[in-house]
Amino acid sequence: MILPEPLQNLINAFERLPGIGPKSASRLAFYLLRTPDTLGQDLSDALDGFKDKLAFCQECFNIAIAGRERCEICEDSRRDTSSICVVEDVLDVLSLERTGGFKGRYHVLHGALSPIGGIGPDDLRIHPLFERLKRGDIREIILATNPSMEGDATALYLSQRLVGENLRITRLARGLPVGGDLEYADQNTLLRALSGRQDMD
Repeated sequence: MILPEPLQNLINAFERLPGIGPKSASRLAFYLLRTPDTLGQDLSDALDGFKDKLAFCQECFNIAIAGRERCEICEDSRRDTSSICVVEDVLDVLSLERTGGFKGRYHVLHGALSPIGGIGPDDLRIHPLFERLKRGDIREIILATNPSMEGDATALYLSQRLVGENLRITRLARGLPVGGDLEYADQNTLLRALSGRQDMD
């Protein structure tokens, strides 16, 4: 079926987004076609120049409003300035903030070390992290990189570089998901769950 060019262009644009295949792209385009004009206009307004309205925080490299040096988290005086949680991506900040369990500040690396992919320490926001350590009264660094080869390599690299800095260096615990069955867990997950076991009070 040959579609009108404007509709096909919209489908093609949706297909370029991560996680959106041809069927999902078509469903989204046809959904917008059937909805009131206001939804399509709202989407268009939200997309119009949105990259120009955003920037990266000059302190932690989280997303910030363009024209402001620091993000809302770094500006929040109620946050614990002695604890920094190091993450790979801005989406990791969102995930941790949803839990409501971390009240410190963040540092976003914008990736992970990957020798195969040609990503070294100079390609990440690692140097600014060490600069922050020199300026502040930081007592703990939480390494919250992903539980992957690249994330583990990044955490190991950072922990080795931070030795002797008089800091508490921690890594997020790993183990079995809530509601999961042991029989379906992979060997590495089970080993990590065993090594990270806690006393029952």
